[in-house]
Order: sequence, then structure tokens, then C-alpha cells
Amino acid sequence: MCSTTYTLSGMTCGHCVGSVKEEVTQIAGVSSVDVDLATGQVTVTSENELDPALVQRAVEEAGYQLAG
Repeated sequence: MCSTTYTLSGMTCGHCVGSVKEEVTQIAGVSSVDVDLATGQVTVTSENELDPALVQRAVEEAGYQLAG
């Protein structure tokens, strides 16, 4: 298992959290997605290391941006 934490910008509510979880969970190999609204951190656990571009696309599809 591999766990990676990303920081997002633009999330303001529980609906934001749900949208991000829904999109990132659809990436092949992802087993769990934990979103902390207060810090904007998203921890993605997957079977193998993920291509960051896949995560970025999923986050953008949900309407948000990776910070930094």
C-alpha cells in the first residue's frame, strides 16, 4: 500500500469534500481517500504509487486545484 497527501485549494464545505472523494476514488488502484476540509489536505491510499497527473485531473474534474 502507498499513501500520499496532497493539498488542495478552494474547498469550503462538506459538498466540496464529497466531490473530491468521488472523483479521486474513481482512479484505478485507489483504496481510500481521506479529506480534511480544515487543512485542505487529501490523503490517497492506493495499491501502488499513483501518477500525480491522474490525481490532479481528478481534483480538477471535481472543480478544485492542487495547491503549490
